[in-house]
Parts: sequence; structure tokens; C-alpha cells
Amino acid sequence: MTVKVELQKIGILGLQLIWHFLHLILSSFYFVVGIATTLESYLISCGLLRKYNHLSIEMVKYLAIVVDSDEAYNTLKIIELLQWLASLGIRSICLYDVEGVLKQSKEIILKKVNNASVFQDITLEFISISDGKEAVAKAANFLLENKFRKTNMSEDHRRRFSESQMTEALKAVGCGGPDPDLMLVYGPIRCHLGFPAWRIPYTEILHMGPLKSMKYGSLVKAIYKFTMVRQNYGK
Repeated sequence: MTVKVELQKIGILGLQLIWHFLHLILSSFYFVVGIATTLESYLISCGLLRKYNHLSIEMVKYLAIVVDSDEAYNTLKIIELLQWLASLGIRSICLYDVEGVLKQSKEIILKKVNNASVFQDITLEFISISDGKEAVAKAANFLLENKFRKTNMSEDHRRRFSESQMTEALKAVGCGGPDPDLMLVYGPIRCHLGFPAWRIPYTEILHMGPLKSMKYGSLVKAIYKFTMVRQNYGK
């Protein structure tokens, strides 16, 4: 009995050692990757990696910046990010967070933008998840009032909204908005955080990591990667 207990203890100890060993390997791997990413970002910022010096910035006609709401309170970082984008030549930008923190900071951001020459001809849009819900409600009401009640359709058909009908309704109520070519997500979660889905059918989405750790070189690299992607939209 004692031997069996000792063997169980040895087995548990062995599993713990294996777990710690794997954890050490993964931690070391991500540490090395982090250093390599930081070094690459620095080299890009200094212009030493020449392929990043010439961006086809005209491909980014409309850029969406999605920020985790907890990080969206860092207005200085948001303004710094906008300065980088403006210096790269991007002129149309949509700022989004779930809770509308960026919308609440709109006046502060616009005041800074209007006082800096680098922001000439910059167009900014501020939206949150509430805008998406409101847009859907308006579009549904528009369809009900202007389409279905004015036609002799069965009750079953009136309850069905096609994608094309919804798209037309969103445009009719002024909630369509331009579709972003590229979306950059800043925060811990790798998703668009509820950004209006009808505006991103062909949008390229890239996760950039925490806003507080943003790097100019990483931004340039992300835009470069987008410009090198071949997008097939079908027939």
C-alpha cells in the first residue's frame, strides 16, 4: 500500500515537472517573439527595412479603429495613433468602441485634431454598439412602414427581411456608412467587438494587441500586409 502511494506521488510530481517545463518553453518562446517584434518595429520606424518605406496607402480609403472600451479612456494614445495615421496619408477614419467612450471624448479629440496641421483634410467618424442597434431598429421600422404595409404580402412573408432589403433600408435611413477596407483592433480580444456587421462584409481585420503597447512600426507593417493581400470578391 505504501509503495502504491509513493508511486502516485512520484507520478503527480512528474506531471507537475512536465507542466512547468512546457510552461517555461512557451514563456520563453513568447518572450523571444516579443523581442523580435519590438526589434522589427524599431527597424521599420527607423526606415531600415526598405520594403515598408513605400506603402500603397491609396488602397486604404476608409480605415476602422476598434478599441477595447477600457483602453479607450486613454485619449492621449488615441490622438497619438491618429497622428501616425495622418502622417501616413490616411484621410478617412472610423473610431469605435462598445460603450461609446470615444464618442464621449469626441470634443477633446476633435479639438486636438483641428489645432494640428498634420490633421488637414482628415474625416473622423465616432460610433459605438448603440449606433448599430439603433440603425437596425430604424431600418426594420422603415421596411415595415414603407415596404410591407404598402404591399399585399402574406403575414409570413412580411416577417422575412432579405439581406438586400436590409442594406437598402440602412442606406435609406442614413445608417449605411462606408465599408472600411481595413480594421485594426486594439485590445485583448481578437474580434470586431460588435462593429456594425453590414459594414464589414469584405473588411480585412487585424489584431494589434493592447493600445498601451502600440508601436508605429507595427502599424506600418499591418498596413503593408493589407496592401499586399489579394482580395477576391467573386462574381
